Amino acid sequence: MLPQTLVPYIGLTAAFVTTFCWLPQALRIIRTRDTRAISLPAYAAFSCGIALWLVYGISLGDLPLILSNTVSLCLQLTIVGLKIRYG
Repeated sequence: MLPQTLVPYIGLTAAFVTTFCWLPQALRIIRTRDTRAISLPAYAAFSCGIALWLVYGISLGDLPLILSNTVSLCLQLTIVGLKIRYG
């Protein structure tokens, strides 16, 4: 059992890692304009899921959910937009 004082820090760390893991992918696509290995349906579906998590976080007033999903959604929509633009 984890001490309750650690739980928020674990959640924030998880949110940070899972949010910013998309940054290298977005930067690589911006730099190379190569989106051949990107699945548009998968990224679009994932973006929809993130948008739903964002609505859920807003409904709860949960700041870590709101912040992490806002950033994740921006990164995912960047990737989706670049996939649409560069094929």
